[in-house]
Amino acid sequence: MLTVLVVLPTAVLFLRVLNENTTQRDDTALKQKGIEYLAELAPLISALAESQSSALQGVTQEPASLTAAVARVQGVDENLGGDLDTTSRWSGLKEKIGRLPGVSGTAEEVYEAHVEVGDLALELYNEVRENSKLNQDQQSDIWYLQETVTVDMPEAVTHVSRMGDLANMLAAAKNQQRAALEVQFGAEIMAVEETVAELTDNLQAAAEDTQSSTLASNTVNNLDAFRRGVEAANRGANLGSTPDVSILVTAQSTLTNALKALATVLLKEMSTLLEEREDDLNYGRAEAWVMLVVSIVLLIVAAFWTRGRSVRGSRAAGGDSSRDVSVHSDGSNGTPAPGTYGGNPYEPSPGYGDMPNYGNGAGRERSGALR
Repeated sequence: MLTVLVVLPTAVLFLRVLNENTTQRDDTALKQKGIEYLAELAPLISALAESQSSALQGVTQEPASLTAAVARVQGVDENLGGDLDTTSRWSGLKEKIGRLPGVSGTAEEVYEAHVEVGDLALELYNEVRENSKLNQDQQSDIWYLQETVTVDMPEAVTHVSRMGDLANMLAAAKNQQRAALEVQFGAEIMAVEETVAELTDNLQAAAEDTQSSTLASNTVNNLDAFRRGVEAANRGANLGSTPDVSILVTAQSTLTNALKALATVLLKEMSTLLEEREDDLNYGRAEAWVMLVVSIVLLIVAAFWTRGRSVRGSRAAGGDSSRDVSVHSDGSNGTPAPGTYGGNPYEPSPGYGDMPNYGNGAGRERSGALR
């Protein structure tokens, strides 16, 4: 009973630890799937930016980069879309992308069609980060990295692309169209500045509070290239005057390439951090099993040892009692007293050689001698 009372709470505690460990391992695996999905989304954002610029230049055919990016996202969604619950949103986005080559009309209409598709792509990013629980991670460096990868970087690529295309549209616009385009252009410039500031802050926060020994060194070069691209884009935007389209085009290309490289590095860093966490969880799981088995074995051994001692003690006590001499109610120990017959004090046996005294001190001879 004592063994059961000790083993039962131990088993309950172990099950709680095991359940928590299993939950954390499942969450880690889900986040790894999110990272795998995000790795295929990054080229899609850049390809959509290229498609938008090409369409505004009168090219109706879908760029090869966009075709390849769509195929890659389709493949990863077939494998992971069920776990991340992204299939429905991706199907809608894929359908919209397929309609882009058929969009016709004014430059503003073509631009708005691509803006709609770009916004849907950004929403897919948000869907992946939420459903994979990357945005709920408690580890500081992982949280800042996922914020950079899933929010800041795709928005930076999208806004820089729109800023460059709006600059081209401004250069070719008529006077009555310029006012609205200038407002949109200014909004995109501000969006780029805000996104870049947030991206830089998040990367700095991740580098200051990280368990990775390679994060800072791996991001320095790519972040410098990204900043140079942003500075060039700001010079080309030339807010308040005529934008320099050639500088913007070059800056857009530099910025897109830098963000591609930076995305690859950051996703790899996040994956490595999650792999280390998974290793720790696997070790903790094995350790919990070992401790449970050892605890149960020790308790069983202790129970049998205690029972064995109890049995031996009982046997020893029984042997001692069998050797005890019985004591009668009269205080005797069961051994016939001298001078009694058959142990009965009322039936004295004759004492051979003893002559009873009959009042005069003379003893009586034996009956045989008298005869």
